[in-house]
Amino acid sequence: MPTRETQFRIHAQTRIGLVHLTVANLERQLEFYQQVLGLQLHWQENDAAGLGAGRKDLLRLSELPGAPRRRGTTGLYHFALLLPNRKELARAVARLFALRYPNYPTDHIMTKTTYLDDPEGQNIELYTDTPEDGSFGFANGTFLARRANGTPSDGREPLDVEALFEHLTPQDQLDAPMPPDITMGHVHLYVADLEASMRFYHELLGFDNMGVARAVRMGMVSAGGYHHHIGLNTWIGEGAPPPPPGSQGLRHFSVVLPDGGELERQFFQAPQAARRFGERVLPGARRRLSRKVKGWNGREYEGWGHVIS
Repeated sequence: MPTRETQFRIHAQTRIGLVHLTVANLERQLEFYQQVLGLQLHWQENDAAGLGAGRKDLLRLSELPGAPRRRGTTGLYHFALLLPNRKELARAVARLFALRYPNYPTDHIMTKTTYLDDPEGQNIELYTDTPEDGSFGFANGTFLARRANGTPSDGREPLDVEALFEHLTPQDQLDAPMPPDITMGHVHLYVADLEASMRFYHELLGFDNMGVARAVRMGMVSAGGYHHHIGLNTWIGEGAPPPPPGSQGLRHFSVVLPDGGELERQFFQAPQAARRFGERVLPGARRRLSRKVKGWNGREYEGWGHVIS
């Protein structure tokens, strides 16, 4: 069933906050995220830790010793850290090259990126936005990318790494930590039903429908016209099951609204949207500024927010 247009839209300044993962070996993961990726350890308590770039947590890890990574299940395809400019992406890629850590620099035209896996197999994207180089999106059910000069691209070209490294100087330290203005740019999820997932994020939560490419079984939603804050795909397979309890992977990701007023507006709208969507909204503890929503797949989702001062 196609998504239906709704008047309600999530606030344009909405963004992805943090990603919370279950990991099998916390110390090994902390070493990777600090030494290889360049994140800072914000805190560590017993079997949990938070990492970022000196401000809010971007990544939280909770250890479940020996937890397996389940293949063929829904969950997190990758989380994507957004770097502020090409120079910081160049520094991150050069550090990976210097460490001989496998990664895959890719030119999506509208973004420049590299992909890598952490030691437990979680895929990660590091990218910067480059809209001056062109655009990408969906049209007539297919994915399209076009360079600024009008020529088409498949959007998956090898990145010109030599050109990227021209943004670095001999004085730039490759082992410098990630810059403080790095953010969680987007998340990309394996889902069981693409159309139902698009309806959930668009009709119930109010994200903009940025389009679906049925030929490649993926879709995107965003706030404020961004190319995507949440990517969705059925590359694992239609009807894929969720991972069983005790598995590695995504616990949750947070969606951050700009202020408490917008959060209250979201709370007010959610029951109305849910009735149109055909699902049930469970009462939330408003004093905690949170609400649980029963989604299209029968699982409960909890959303919350905070005032950004």
